Amino acid sequence: MNRIFVAGGTSGIGRETVEKLAESGCEVVCACREIGRLPTHHGVRGIPFDATNPEADVAVPEELDGFVYFPGTITLKPFARLTDEDFLSDFEINVLGAVRVLRQALPALKRTGQASVVLFSTVAVETGLPYHASIAAAKGAVEGLVRSLAAELAPSIRVNAIAPSLSDTPLASNLINSEEKKKVAGDRHPLKRIGSPSEIADLVHFLLSDKAGFMTGQVLKVDGGLSAVRNF
Repeated sequence: MNRIFVAGGTSGIGRETVEKLAESGCEVVCACREIGRLPTHHGVRGIPFDATNPEADVAVPEELDGFVYFPGTITLKPFARLTDEDFLSDFEINVLGAVRVLRQALPALKRTGQASVVLFSTVAVETGLPYHASIAAAKGAVEGLVRSLAAELAPSIRVNAIAPSLSDTPLASNLINSEEKKKVAGDRHPLKRIGSPSEIADLVHFLLSDKAGFMTGQVLKVDGGLSAVRNF
């Protein structure tokens, strides 16, 4: 794990991941909209990128050991209020954004012979949650993409995904912007709290490393037990 390409990385889980990778000695190339907000660690280089721009090209290095795509959305509305534009926007950022950048990075990933790709899903794909129809549909497509690419790109490139529940990130700030909201959200989980960006960044780091060398096509759930455990 030497040179990692990260899409996103200026806040939340992305920023934590960039910091952990840089601290472990990796060279991190981070494609993002606000390069000035990147961590200032040695070995972190920013390049312009906007996940909402279908024409966006990124300056991918010649060789890559890993790829992570962080841009995402949280569109929570009753189904009757969701518009076609809501569904298209979630699909554009979560699925097509990842597809476009990964397509550009693929030759560099293939050159190293053993590379790792990490994408992001959500607990709402496996666990039915109200008001999540649009984002669950988009992330469900991400899970299908992960399994298909894991089969197609083996054995030289591993492809896995992480499906977190609610975490304490800027993207989720409107859902946890008070101690009361944070407690209510945490109490929905068997572990009685929400996740932290650092915990999920640790899993990204693991999936990129040789320690996960026998894992591909997996969707790993970091959700405080929400998808698997029921407390009665």
